[in-house]
Amino acid sequence: MRPLVVEALRDTRVVMVMGARQVGKSTLCQAIAAEEHPATSVSLDDRGARQTAQADPAGFLAGFDGPVLIDEVQRAPELILAIKQVVDREQRPGQFLLTGSANILSSRKVHETLAGRIELTRLWPFAQAELKDDGAGNLVDALFATSPPRIVSAPIGRGAFVSRAAAGGYPEARLRIGRRRDRWFSSYLATTFERDLHAIADLHKEHEMLRLLSVLATRSSNLLRYANVADSLELDEKTVKSYIGLLEAIFLVRTVPAWRPGFLARVLHTPKIYITDSGLLAHLLGANEQRLAADDRLTGIVLETFVAMELMKHASWSDVDPQIYHFRDRHGGEVDLVLEDRSGRVVGVEVKAKVSLSQNDTKTLAKLRDALGPQFVAGAVIHTGEQTLPLGDRLWAVPVSGLWA
Repeated sequence: MRPLVVEALRDTRVVMVMGARQVGKSTLCQAIAAEEHPATSVSLDDRGARQTAQADPAGFLAGFDGPVLIDEVQRAPELILAIKQVVDREQRPGQFLLTGSANILSSRKVHETLAGRIELTRLWPFAQAELKDDGAGNLVDALFATSPPRIVSAPIGRGAFVSRAAAGGYPEARLRIGRRRDRWFSSYLATTFERDLHAIADLHKEHEMLRLLSVLATRSSNLLRYANVADSLELDEKTVKSYIGLLEAIFLVRTVPAWRPGFLARVLHTPKIYITDSGLLAHLLGANEQRLAADDRLTGIVLETFVAMELMKHASWSDVDPQIYHFRDRHGGEVDLVLEDRSGRVVGVEVKAKVSLSQNDTKTLAKLRDALGPQFVAGAVIHTGEQTLPLGDRLWAVPVSGLWA
């Protein structure tokens, strides 16, 4: 993401890097502020800086000369309007580089926004491709180029992904195993709810939010039916919808809309829900990698979540920059992920925890291909087999290791 942030700073007054806590936002932005885009750095996790920013936002900003990096800006939402006033007076690009562990622009505390003045960049936990020393490729770009990675001897079966999925992408969590990793995730959630949730909502119901997140974990990679979730928690459906919006604003869940030829239909149809990190998902499900490999009830949930989030990470820095959807036809046929670029080209992706595939595994992908004609660029079945194989016109089987090959 680093070159994309630097590029944005060259022509945009305010650039904000958003993402969950502990994904590397501060590290990334401090490196940029030290090298490509020199800037004064201040963190609002520092109590003194935070109190000054909250008490006198305009005076706080007046104390800086030149570009400024403000870390964890959601902790002083009062700054947003003061930043707007500064960049409206002086319209130079690159004045403010912000980081936020909550989507502060969705907060009701912020009555005006920086629309037209800000570029938002989302930073996810590490992708598996980023963990490679040699800089792996981008599967999203490869599929849109109809050139999936040619893999010939990948590890097969569930051992091909369970250790990676169980570890997830949070840098600190990856340094731990077993009980130590579980303890880290427990503390992480408590801190996130206490700090970031309170920054965007007057809400003190951490226990309810944790219960909701745990329920959503059992539904990760499935359709999000708010009424069903509300019934299981004995909460009002509107409350559940509001709470899920807050969880999305602090980057713990991601909803994916339905793909339909008509844009209105995409809004009206049921979305899918994902926990944004497979390691966090395994923690919420109470499963280690051995259980993920052995328990069929969990394997499919975790694998699809793992693959979906890896593709979303690839999409966030890809040259194509597609929108991501899911697809279900009237007969119940489903394509797990549909990626569409701005020219209307479509890539479909199915996820299967299988070594050997049958024609049935590509049935809905083939229907989508035939319905869209040349608009359909490629279809891939991400699976646990050992090699990339053609499955028909513009369709391929791709081992899960294609995500980091």
